[in-house]
Amino acid sequence: MIRFDKRAMTIVVDFNKKIGPFKPLNAVNNGPLPYSDDQTWSNFDDYKKARFPYARTHDASFCARYGGEHTVDVNFIFPNFDADENDPSSYDFQLTDEYIKSILSAGAEPFFRLGSKIEHWSKKYNTLPPADFDKWARICEHIIAHYVEGWANGFRMNIAYWEIWNEPDMRQDHEPIERKPTWGGTKAQFFALYKTAACHLKNRFPQLKIGGPAVANIFTAGPMNIGSVVKPWIEEFLAFVRDNNVSLDFFSWHIYTERISSIERAAEKARETLDKYGLTRTESVLNEWNYATSFKGDDFIHSIKAITGARGAAFSAAAMCYGQNSSIDMMMYYDAQPGVFNGLFDFYTMRPLVGYYPFFMYSELKETGDQIYARSSDKDIYVLAAAGEKKAVMISYYTPPKDNSEKAKTIEIEGLCGVPEVYLTDRYHDMTVIRNYHYADGKLTVTLPPLSVLFIRLS
Repeated sequence: MIRFDKRAMTIVVDFNKKIGPFKPLNAVNNGPLPYSDDQTWSNFDDYKKARFPYARTHDASFCARYGGEHTVDVNFIFPNFDADENDPSSYDFQLTDEYIKSILSAGAEPFFRLGSKIEHWSKKYNTLPPADFDKWARICEHIIAHYVEGWANGFRMNIAYWEIWNEPDMRQDHEPIERKPTWGGTKAQFFALYKTAACHLKNRFPQLKIGGPAVANIFTAGPMNIGSVVKPWIEEFLAFVRDNNVSLDFFSWHIYTERISSIERAAEKARETLDKYGLTRTESVLNEWNYATSFKGDDFIHSIKAITGARGAAFSAAAMCYGQNSSIDMMMYYDAQPGVFNGLFDFYTMRPLVGYYPFFMYSELKETGDQIYARSSDKDIYVLAAAGEKKAVMISYYTPPKDNSEKAKTIEIEGLCGVPEVYLTDRYHDMTVIRNYHYADGKLTVTLPPLSVLFIRLS
């Protein structure tokens, strides 16, 4: 039974107050599945309709349809580290080429991660420090040249972002290698690798954005990023970058949580810490995020179920609403490839899940025009609005699971104009047109179910 909060919550929209352009906050990790021979089990068309601005390539080699362990990772593109890095025949580009082309064909720009996917198994293969940092940097140079300069029968693609490694901060130096799933070396070794690669690549490709390192946690409090003290690893890395004059065009970081407030604290600390070390022009890129209460036990099971349902959808919409008015420059949802963290597409059919629609809505806002002023009087109601030739509003009603505050809420949206089309996304609706609202004199009154997303087009 749905409980009701009888108080009317107010959203004020002012289409005369322009704020600015929308940011790329509905980007994702990984691209569409290509069509199979009989053109079944593919999400390509729906992926393209969503208009994701970027697709990060991390963990692509988990997916057989992308090419599996012949795809994206440096060790798979350049399988024999003893080979001549200047010889095109030392590289295996074919399946990565096909994967990158599919991303571009679907309208997204690749955000290319240089390094390796996470390795959860006991023996590590590709997350160990390269035997020669300078050679690894030259290998990366040739990979980039293949995609942006046409080297080795390559391409001249629009790929601006090149990220060095993923989550090197996940484990401490003293831990055994078998417990290090992302970086098998020490902190000092990673700093040295980053300096070598970033300096070489930025010197070779000054027009591109070179950065990283996709840290797993901003805070010291553990994997769910609940805390307030910035991890010393990050402080030391940023100090190292500053003191050694190393390029860091963007600083990438991750968070998995059930609370928008946790994203808010992490974003504030990320920007504050970058500025502290003089990196005021370095972009803050949240390039892994999703709903999660824990990665262990029953909480993990709850999280996976939530990700693919209305809770995950409302969380995603709320996160993007927050991100638009934060210091975050880009957000990339993890993940759009088949797997347990994909709340966008059904694993078995590849058809859109309820979580797909907030990303589609955000694209609609971006295409409508610039962000304009919109404010909610309720802490659980998040809102964004856009105006151009037409107008649009996206509203998310999200509460964390332990707040015990899931009641239907009546909201009054003031300042509207034109004829509204109202769409609801919740447990029972997938961006479905609804008519159970009242609209008069620029005010729309509607009741929002718990964990719902509302989209309003005005013409």
